[in-house]
Amino acid sequence: MNYGYFDDQNSQYVITRPDTPYPWINYLGSEDFFSLMSNTSGGYTFYKDARLLRLTRYRYNNVPTDAGGHYFYIRDGEAMWNPGWQPCQTELDSYECRVGTGYTTITSSKNGLKTEQTVMVPRGFTAEVTRVKLTNESSEAKDIALYSFIEFCLWNAQDDSTNFQRNYALAEMELEKNGAVIYHKTEYRERRNHYAVYAVNAEVDGYDTDRESFIGLYNSFGNPDVVVNNQSKNSDAHGWAPIGSHCIKRTIQPGETLSFVYVLGYCENPYEEKFTSHGVINKAPAHALLGEFQTDEQFEEKLTALKEYWKQLLNHFSIESADEKLNRSVNLWNQYQCMVTFNMSRSASYFESGIGRGMGFRDCSQDLLGFVHLIPERARERILDIAATQKIDGGAYHQYQPLTKKGNSDVGGGFNDDPLWLIYGTAAYVKETGDVSLLHEVVDFDNDPEQAQPMHVHLERAFKNIVNNKGPHGLPLIGRADWNDCLNLNCFSAEPGESFQTVTNNDTGIAESVFIAGMFVGVADAYAKMLEICGRADEAAFAKAAKAEMTKAVEEHGWDGEWFLRAYDAFSQKVGSDTNEEGKIYIEPQGMCVMAGIGIENGMAEKAMASTKKHLQFEHGIVLVAPAYTKYHLELGEVSSYPPGYKENGSVFCHNNPWVMIAETELGHGDSAFDMYKCIAPAYIKDQKLHRTEPYVYSQTINGKESYLPGEAKNSWLTGTAAWNFNAIAQAILGVKPQFDGLMIDPCLPAEIKDLKIRREFRGNVYNITVKNLAGGEKGKINVVVDGNAIEGQVIPLPEQNGQTIEVQVTIV
Repeated sequence: MNYGYFDDQNSQYVITRPDTPYPWINYLGSEDFFSLMSNTSGGYTFYKDARLLRLTRYRYNNVPTDAGGHYFYIRDGEAMWNPGWQPCQTELDSYECRVGTGYTTITSSKNGLKTEQTVMVPRGFTAEVTRVKLTNESSEAKDIALYSFIEFCLWNAQDDSTNFQRNYALAEMELEKNGAVIYHKTEYRERRNHYAVYAVNAEVDGYDTDRESFIGLYNSFGNPDVVVNNQSKNSDAHGWAPIGSHCIKRTIQPGETLSFVYVLGYCENPYEEKFTSHGVINKAPAHALLGEFQTDEQFEEKLTALKEYWKQLLNHFSIESADEKLNRSVNLWNQYQCMVTFNMSRSASYFESGIGRGMGFRDCSQDLLGFVHLIPERARERILDIAATQKIDGGAYHQYQPLTKKGNSDVGGGFNDDPLWLIYGTAAYVKETGDVSLLHEVVDFDNDPEQAQPMHVHLERAFKNIVNNKGPHGLPLIGRADWNDCLNLNCFSAEPGESFQTVTNNDTGIAESVFIAGMFVGVADAYAKMLEICGRADEAAFAKAAKAEMTKAVEEHGWDGEWFLRAYDAFSQKVGSDTNEEGKIYIEPQGMCVMAGIGIENGMAEKAMASTKKHLQFEHGIVLVAPAYTKYHLELGEVSSYPPGYKENGSVFCHNNPWVMIAETELGHGDSAFDMYKCIAPAYIKDQKLHRTEPYVYSQTINGKESYLPGEAKNSWLTGTAAWNFNAIAQAILGVKPQFDGLMIDPCLPAEIKDLKIRREFRGNVYNITVKNLAGGEKGKINVVVDGNAIEGQVIPLPEQNGQTIEVQVTIV
């Protein structure tokens, strides 16, 4: 069953009914101000940090779902309804939600009244701006009332949802223009220098700022007292729960359209300019903001600019093929999701509350892989932020808060793969831009200026953190865990409710990770090259020797006969071995080791891929481990705590599926790699009801073959899946690979892609690439012609001057 379709011409996904299998959302904002917006107007807004500077409330795990949002209520005679269907859930005569790039439009109708609600966060503004258009499509005049509604959060989202003894006494508001402009100034009287404003560009017939007055103590969002009685109470919040609501009553003639623009904004003042008189906030920044959105023309101008911004941004990499699903995935939705994950990391979604997690060291470094080609200067800034939280020994805090940019251990620490991801992200940036100055940038360790060192020293300490922490087999120690946060080989947690990530770690220096070993080998060449660029030939030679030594350790101690082992536990027993009763084979080392080139020459790699397809792959993707664990293993930790087929215990973890796709291209298997790609790419989803989450973005996990409901997805949007799948398709399969010395063309195409056009912006130049595949589904010989001249090899030499358009013809035979 389907709930919508792609409108490729308008770069939108169109949702055709409101009762989707799960709320389908969009992210509004690309700079500092963000809104989550569902197809039924649910969601919330925040400035920079969803935990510390949240403007509006949202109720996770609520019944009914998706409670709290950007609501509008309509009263048309006796009828009471919402343009987005929720929360009244009145049956609508028509409904459509268009999910666009940075904006959402919901159009609906009831009894001859058509509504159009368009919501965006315009670039350059710290505000969510909404236009509501009402059109009378009936033959008689209509007397209507339009009520807006948002509920303010008291800034700190965690405290807001827990510290009620204080919060119920805090709320303070101010009004202008008889309630058309509502100011939320809670805590502004003391330590804060910021407030929120919620305004409409029209005269109002009433307002409310107190939730209980608007809804009623025992009513719900679906039947608020004010709307039921069609009369605002002009309530002023003093403590309790502050809201913003405007009432507009108008008569609409047949064929007439009325339009209203609402602004929900964040405003800041210098501390010495907080007030204009005793207790009266300085409204100058709010007035400046609201002045930009007083007319339809102003709104349309900002919306057009937003659409054009995304059109130009996504034109950095685009393709034309005979497969329209591939085109829309590559050209729009995958890259769009990469931008969102770059902005959010894993902080705020409909599965992440915005309270528990901030910006992950590993997560942000991986997200760069799918983002760096879009806005490299922001990628550079992010790399410096990440590096500044690095510990002095090369280790890493697992996350930092976006507002403070300081590392913390709130979600645990000691994940021994973390340091290497900094090398991955930095290498991606330097390859993309050629900006080697980053390697010489002086950056703090642990946010301490006295410990600052050049970036290449940060990379060295990250690399040597692995070299200096090996176990009995010469493989890297796993610490608390590696990429698989749930493989806790030193935890031994038997206490119910105890966090596997924060409980005291009993690291005895024995438990080792084959996955980290593969990752170490895979990143070593790029690391050595960056050292050579910095004139550090001795350290580069050391890196190459360390790579060779680690490769040998993996082949001698990390091979199980038909596939790569996952790890050795704290008792030096094999994990992910055919000798295990459960959990015989894991996906991560198969993909990562073959990606790194381990076992390609001696046949191990081919065997590992064959075993992956035999034991792990099924119709919905490649599961993480098989057989899944059916009982809790104290020595393995959280991975065995989930039921079989869910999350890390045997689901399709979409994040690591592209590692296997890339590994297949390393072996030249184009058909196999592309089949794996289509298994999890959202554009190819066949059953939206089963899949549940948005059909236009990747989810973190899809229930595995041993689950109750194989094929059901969870944890959409914020996942490293986006960046890694973009890398798999753009670089490994389509074959456009930034290198330190230029752009490499190295496709490994399936037989079904015979002709392909690619447009790639790279280092200030435009490459128009035409590919003709005569080799079928296995990788053939690649011939590259640049501006009419055949070149040796596959790396296109950089032009002497930038600003060139370069024509490239590629033939695969």
